Amino acid sequence: MSLTPLTVGFIPLVDAAPLIIAQEMGFAAEEGISLQLRRAPSWSALRDLLSFGMVDAAHMLSPVPVATALGLGGAGAPLSAVSVLSVNGNVIGVSRALADRLRDAGHDFGFTNARAAGLALIAAAGDGLRIGVPFPFSMHAELVYYWLSALGLPAPQSVFVRTVPPPLMGDAIRAGEIDAFCVGEPWGSQAVEDGMGALLLPGSAIWGFAPEKVLAMRTDWAEAEEMLRGRLIRAVWRAGRWLGDPASRSLTAEILARPDYLDLPAYILDRALSGRLVVSPRGEERDVPDFLAFHRSAASFPWRSQAEWIGLQLAARTGLDRSTAKSAAAGVFRTDLHRQALAGLSASLPTASSRIEGGVTEPTAAPAETGRLILGPDRFFDGRIFDPDRA
Repeated sequence: MSLTPLTVGFIPLVDAAPLIIAQEMGFAAEEGISLQLRRAPSWSALRDLLSFGMVDAAHMLSPVPVATALGLGGAGAPLSAVSVLSVNGNVIGVSRALADRLRDAGHDFGFTNARAAGLALIAAAGDGLRIGVPFPFSMHAELVYYWLSALGLPAPQSVFVRTVPPPLMGDAIRAGEIDAFCVGEPWGSQAVEDGMGALLLPGSAIWGFAPEKVLAMRTDWAEAEEMLRGRLIRAVWRAGRWLGDPASRSLTAEILARPDYLDLPAYILDRALSGRLVVSPRGEERDVPDFLAFHRSAASFPWRSQAEWIGLQLAARTGLDRSTAKSAAAGVFRTDLHRQALAGLSASLPTASSRIEGGVTEPTAAPAETGRLILGPDRFFDGRIFDPDRA
């Protein structure tokens, strides 16, 4: 059978797994497509590749299509998020010097309490905390800003935030350019492995179900190429379902470790896939349930409420009109295209396209189009909820 090639860009991160696995395990071929996976050096480069039509689709930071719709970051061609590729998967790390100050002050690196960790970080860092994030419009940045601002350190006003490509985060710590970072795995674990720092907190401790990466397409391409769009969404959904099986973990790590993909030892990659993270050069370990999700709780579903939350966060720190930003953001996460592609499959999709974010404290059944859907905890660390109807 002749396969239709699709060029898809990615950044070397564990959460690119749905695209890599879709190609390597044959899910793309089952849909009659072949993914030509193109590794990009930075998020700005990947965004530009997508905007200028050099790739058909991309593994993309969830806020980037929203920022583009709001005219931020140089704008570019309108982008649509047709699936969520991954939920959670970020870590916050600190330099060894800052880790020593935290320990001297009595912080236990318990890895679960975002309030305690944040207050300890603010006290230990003093004035001029410098934090690296992979891109200005990223869930990494939004989590950091939300977290520190809620604890009394207005961000970004009172924090020096630097953009550092994920693979270079450890180098930036080594060079003394940043004191802390928020980055996707495996680059936090690699910084620990290299002795550059310690992990303070998983991103999921700040927001329990944060949409991290999305499958992004140019809106004009997505609307013109209905057949290819659907094939790609289905291939990636099947890959995410496969990744959600714990039995797939070892093979996934071996595939991602290959030189064309992440080019790192499989045991480093397994940490994110298993949620068992080594948090310091001392070898201390922490278990993080659901550290990175690809399938559970309808993880691939692009909730409009998630896009609206992102849009309002961006509006608050850039001075945009809130109502306009909320409306523009909602149209970026394409629940309609996602539903259309998965119609007829065994996908447990919610009947609603929007929900209250941060309101689920324990596994809860939700209305589904087919099958049974259980939503997992999605709390914000400070107990706030986001109701899009009242925002």
